[in-house]
Amino acid sequence: MNYENQPKIELHLHLDCSLSFDVVKQLKPSVTLEEYQGSFIAPAKCADLADYLKRAIKGFELMQTKEQLRLVTFDLFKQLKADNVIYAEIRFAPLLHTLEGLSAEQVVEIVTEAVDLGIEEYGVHVGIILCTLRHYSEEQSMNTVSLVGQFKDTHVVGFDIAADEDGFPIDNHVMAFQFAIANKINCTAHAGEAKGSESIWETLNNFEPKRIGHGVRSTEDENLLLYLKNNSVHLEICLTSNIQVNVFDKIENHSVDKIYNSGISMSINTDGRTISNTTLSKEYSLLHQTFNWNKVHFKKCNLEAIEHSFASETIKTIIKSQIEKAY
Repeated sequence: MNYENQPKIELHLHLDCSLSFDVVKQLKPSVTLEEYQGSFIAPAKCADLADYLKRAIKGFELMQTKEQLRLVTFDLFKQLKADNVIYAEIRFAPLLHTLEGLSAEQVVEIVTEAVDLGIEEYGVHVGIILCTLRHYSEEQSMNTVSLVGQFKDTHVVGFDIAADEDGFPIDNHVMAFQFAIANKINCTAHAGEAKGSESIWETLNNFEPKRIGHGVRSTEDENLLLYLKNNSVHLEICLTSNIQVNVFDKIENHSVDKIYNSGISMSINTDGRTISNTTLSKEYSLLHQTFNWNKVHFKKCNLEAIEHSFASETIKTIIKSQIEKAY
């Protein structure tokens, strides 16, 4: 089966981790392919999550002006179109893009306008998720979630917490998630990647997200698996990146098949297309080769993805019917 031709949905995709060589060359003409591969793409095995995340710095350093942000956003649309992604939610931390004078508000405005034009030009439906980061202060987290509220009638659809789960506690972010809950802001949260099932429990109890970014270590706790299933918490699973940061030593030992078979709502995602040097088509092929997944698995994951997406009901209906037809 040619997965490239199948329509797909992607819910877990970092904008600053997905710069193609073409766009980096545009932004920094002196860059060589060798330099790009060494700086922007993580090796097959990183020391840990913090090591993997170093590559993201290279991305956001080149996303500090209006033109840079526009080019990177359009570049991602081009990649999504080539991968036959029909709906995606792209996430980024606006505060990372204020190093050269843009305000966080201007950053969000620029990206939402670029997404607007991208949707028109490429026909890919896209929502935006704004991220706070684990190492941020309470004030920085509140600033970020406030932006989600401020831009609620645009393509901004949700709030997330990302970065080094193992190195920083959740304390600084409880208030931001309480704000999100009070203001009916859709939330997802990275957990169960660098840390085990206890981190997922802590995230669920304190942040109450509808989705968990990764969550693959939930298989360490049977009660947690049951909770996720019974409460319809969706897991955004990213295979290649999990292997790179040593959540699992090799793909054969990944928990994805167990999670799927336990009836938990889940989707397949790339995380960072550049850092992990992957596409959704590649991730699907990996699942087919390793776990013998077929059309039935991918159809279910895509339908679960759109059901748990932060899209409007109108868009959900359109996308669902496209997935039903194709699979």
